[in-house]
Amino acid sequence: MFDTLSDRLSATFKNLRGKGRLSEADIDATAREIRIALLEADVALPVVRAFTANLKERARGAEVSRALNPSQQILKIVNEELVGILGGETRVLRFAKQPPTVIMLAGLQGAGKTTLAGKLGLWLKGQGHAPLLVACDLQRPNAVNQLSVVADRAGVAVYAPEPGNGVGDPVKVARDSIEYARTKQYDVVVVDTAGRLGIDQEMMKQAADIRDAVSPDETLFVVDAMIGQDAVNTAEAFRDGVGFDGVVLSKLDGDARGGAALSVAHVTGKQIMFASNGEKLEDFDAFHPDRMASRILDMGDLLTLIEQAEKTFSQAEAEKMASKLASSKGGKDFTLDDFLAQMEQVRKMGSISKLLGMLPGMGQIKDQINNIDERDVDRTAAIIKSMTPGERTDPVIINGSRRARIARGSGVEVSAVKNLVERFFEARKMMSRMAQGGGMPGMPGVPGMGGGPGRTKKKQKQAKGKQRSGNPMKRKAEEQAAAARREEAAQPGGAFGLPAGEQDKNFELPDEFKKFMG
Repeated sequence: MFDTLSDRLSATFKNLRGKGRLSEADIDATAREIRIALLEADVALPVVRAFTANLKERARGAEVSRALNPSQQILKIVNEELVGILGGETRVLRFAKQPPTVIMLAGLQGAGKTTLAGKLGLWLKGQGHAPLLVACDLQRPNAVNQLSVVADRAGVAVYAPEPGNGVGDPVKVARDSIEYARTKQYDVVVVDTAGRLGIDQEMMKQAADIRDAVSPDETLFVVDAMIGQDAVNTAEAFRDGVGFDGVVLSKLDGDARGGAALSVAHVTGKQIMFASNGEKLEDFDAFHPDRMASRILDMGDLLTLIEQAEKTFSQAEAEKMASKLASSKGGKDFTLDDFLAQMEQVRKMGSISKLLGMLPGMGQIKDQINNIDERDVDRTAAIIKSMTPGERTDPVIINGSRRARIARGSGVEVSAVKNLVERFFEARKMMSRMAQGGGMPGMPGVPGMGGGPGRTKKKQKQAKGKQRSGNPMKRKAEEQAAAARREEAAQPGGAFGLPAGEQDKNFELPDEFKKFMG
């Protein structure tokens, strides 16, 4: 969604590199480029004006004029201003002192409230809560059935006493759900309300009645990030008519311009609390303004990547793998079974393209990342699973006939099996070297890569030729001494520069050798 904005901002910062000092013209040109980039991204005009005004004011200040690298200071300012318009600090849910905590979802029809209720339920379940989804959308056809299916997929409970499709009182259902949650020991109630195609009095009244009936601890307004400035207008109207405490962005993985996401927090004064960035129930998490700003500026989102890894990978399993790689056998204990297990763990973290997109600087190769075939991982898994246990433990035994059998079993070419085994040996060798502290191959002693100054031999300084004296008399004496040494070296003698006879006559073995020789 933010690809176009990221490209424009990256091009702007590229023009500033190498400048030791920024003039007024440079600052104005940079502000103009950023203003155009934000407007093209469909950011609200009041937000753009405030952003560029703050940028100009800070760029003309001492923090840039006295900086050693003004372009980096401008980047820092843009990053901080982006974090500001995205809401500043991360906003977390407020839980009631006495359960259940009531969370009410509101928004227009088609914004994704029902699916988001399931995602929020799964997220709360992962946080250690026992959520209950309540079907109060009794207008839209099959809305109650959809919520039941989503709740079942998420593994959470649902309260749906009415069939919906225009039948039932949503206010009564919402009120009764609170007592039901207390009885069944559910500590969080998520109320899914009905939406309309646009803001109207009927929707406003129903939302206000449900709000008054359950007194929610949090009212979240669900915004479709793909509908542009109309999302901001709807959010303002709902804020003034019913009120809400936070914003949830849905469909953040779309290809529309992301101006609504950058505008809604600044315009409404309510922070974005959650974001949905995919179709799966797991594609949902708390919204962090600083991390989103880093993604937009192509500085990566390593914290989210680390959090996802911590959720997926077992600490004990990771230590077991590390010990295998660091063993004295040079990593030979690390087998194709271990490799397959690690690969499946990575797949659980999500799309490979999304994971790579969280790394800094990946915006420069986003076309290659977007063209990654996710099915390659499945093909690799099929090849490994077509091997016998002995072949997975010791791939060295895989000869031509075995490769042909594995290729037939996994539905790939023989060359694919050969390439996989060769890549496995190379990867195991590299990982073993890193685990043992040898650093990356070809990168000895790089800080943070396992190497160090004590791991590699220092290159000896190349000996310089003997310098000749500038004093003519001294230089003549040095030349005569050198000539005398050459004459002496030319005489026949032993290895130590002595005449052969003298060397043989005067040479004696050390006492230790005399005792050893008897």
